[in-house]
Amino acid sequence: MGQTLFERTPWDTEWIRTALADSRQGAFWLHDAAGLRPELPVLERDLDVDVAIVGGGYLGLWTALLLATEHPDARIGLVEQAEVGWAASGRNGGFCEASLTHGDDNGEARWPEEMPTLRRLGQRNLDEIRAAVAAEDIDCDLEATGVMSVAVEGHQVGWLRDWAAGDDSVEFLDRDAVRAQVHSPAYLAGAVQPDEAVMLHPAKLAYGLARAAARHGVRLYEHTPATGLDRTAGRMRVRTPLGDVHADTVVLATNAFPPLVRRLGLATVPVYDHALMTEPLTDEQRARIGWEGRQGLSDVSNQFHYYRLSADNRILWGGYDATYHWGRGIDAAFEESPHTFARLAHNFHAVFPQLDDVRFSHRWGGVIDTCSRFCAFFDRAWDGAVLSALGFTGLGVGATHFAARVLIDFIDHRETERTRLRMVREKPIPFPPEPLTSIGIGWVQRSRARADRQQGRKDLFLHTLDRLGMGFDS
Repeated sequence: MGQTLFERTPWDTEWIRTALADSRQGAFWLHDAAGLRPELPVLERDLDVDVAIVGGGYLGLWTALLLATEHPDARIGLVEQAEVGWAASGRNGGFCEASLTHGDDNGEARWPEEMPTLRRLGQRNLDEIRAAVAAEDIDCDLEATGVMSVAVEGHQVGWLRDWAAGDDSVEFLDRDAVRAQVHSPAYLAGAVQPDEAVMLHPAKLAYGLARAAARHGVRLYEHTPATGLDRTAGRMRVRTPLGDVHADTVVLATNAFPPLVRRLGLATVPVYDHALMTEPLTDEQRARIGWEGRQGLSDVSNQFHYYRLSADNRILWGGYDATYHWGRGIDAAFEESPHTFARLAHNFHAVFPQLDDVRFSHRWGGVIDTCSRFCAFFDRAWDGAVLSALGFTGLGVGATHFAARVLIDFIDHRETERTRLRMVREKPIPFPPEPLTSIGIGWVQRSRARADRQQGRKDLFLHTLDRLGMGFDS
């Protein structure tokens, strides 16, 4: 069995120790935008609204803002257990992508007849996000950079070449061309998608959406956990510690956290993703790596990395490991993972060895809601009075806006091009209960790592999961 680039590269433990020594535990984005965070009240008495939203991440905020814009007379209330944007919405890489299906390959495998429509709707969704950010005057460091996928193993070169040959929106770059764009000795080829993504500041977007929703009359409450859901006097009731929210419709936007609809308990699993952020690069350090196009970057391994430049020229470096904890565990303690951070630093050094004087300022982890089909799905419970979207699997920065549009279609009881999609109407296969979930995820992770060492060749277990429409990804 072979070794990957990151396994072949010797560990420089002294460099790793030094590079991480002064890093701060916690998401850079949340620290950087702390002064912009809106101060929102706690719900301390009963609230009567038309639509209640549970969750103050991107899905809840987009749903609140778009609904208030479309229905200015609607009474809308949103409750968040902690602070708006504090979870996945404030910890991600800031890649806002057009894909609604976690890449074309995943969509083609599941809904091939719908992919032309899904691509068109995904591009329109990205355009609508950019328009809304401009219309609401949200300063979130949005840059229309596009994305570039890179090959770091020989067998991946053919993957990128074949992809570009079958898609006019993708440009293939050979080794010299990709290294001219970004100076890494690890790169063997690249594939550029100039119009498929924008880069942005995740926390600034979340805080901007919250302020915009408030301007449009949405009532937002923080530190107000939803503890239960029932129907009373013909209306839905969301229970919270100090007051209940009564509504005709409830939207559940709780991401990886346990859903209030019991039947969705096995629909997703929470997995932890981790990232590092460097200190701002000097002009001389930037010159060593080029990267003038500022594209979002990722390699095409099963255990992949994603990385990009921030507005102040830091490098965010994340991915590779996706960690599941027994019993669908979610705990702040899981955000700190010394081994994972050391591995990320090692892999960073393998790709950019010329940045041996760069240090990391932040390290953090965050939880992703993964479903077996790798992209969002929708649910209607309580005769349509309780609506959910979940399972974004790491692509929620862009796809939550699309999901909010679908949920508003449901609220308005209207059939649209969106609601007719099989992707919207169908649900993924649920994960099994413990101990099968832990056993299965561990097996998948080992098989995917083994495939990276074997020129991408999947074993029988992964092929079987593909045929069943199941899997595990971050």
